[in-house]
Amino acid sequence: MQSSAQTPEEYLHSLPAERKEAVIRIRTELLNNLPEGFEEGINYGMLSYHVPHSLYPSGYHAAPEKPLPFINLANQKNFIALYHMGLYSDPKLLQWFKEEFVEHSSKELDMGKSCIRFKSMKDIPFELIGELASKITPKEWMDTYNKVIKR
Repeated sequence: MQSSAQTPEEYLHSLPAERKEAVIRIRTELLNNLPEGFEEGINYGMLSYHVPHSLYPSGYHAAPEKPLPFINLANQKNFIALYHMGLYSDPKLLQWFKEEFVEHSSKELDMGKSCIRFKSMKDIPFELIGELASKITPKEWMDTYNKVIKR
C-alpha cells in the first residue's frame, strides 16, 4: 500500500486510527536514535530514513534521483513493515537482532530479507527498534552499500 502523502506529517495523518499510535512510536524511536546525517522524508510511498544526496550524490542505484535508502516504515494492509537495509547486508547485525528480538517480544519474528512485519501493535519492541536504528552511521551504511549492494 503506497501512500500519496508528500510529507511525513501527511503520512501520519493518513494512517488508520488502530495503527497511528504504533507508527508514531516507531518513528519517534527512529528519530531519537538514528545517528546524525540520516534524513527523514517520503520515498516509495512510505516514511523514509535515508542518506541525503548531499552526503551520497549518486543516490540509490535503482533510482539515482532518490536518496540512498536505509530504513523505511510503512503501514501495509495487514501489518506495519519496517524495512532495514542494514539487516539485509550485514549478517552480524541480523544475528544480533534475531537474538535480541526473542528477549524483547513474546511473538515469533516475522521477517523477510530486510522487512520486519508487525501484525500485533501491542507486541512491537519499540526500544529494540531504537537500538537497531543506532547501530549504523551514514558513513558505515555508504561503505557497506558500496561494498555489498552496489557491486
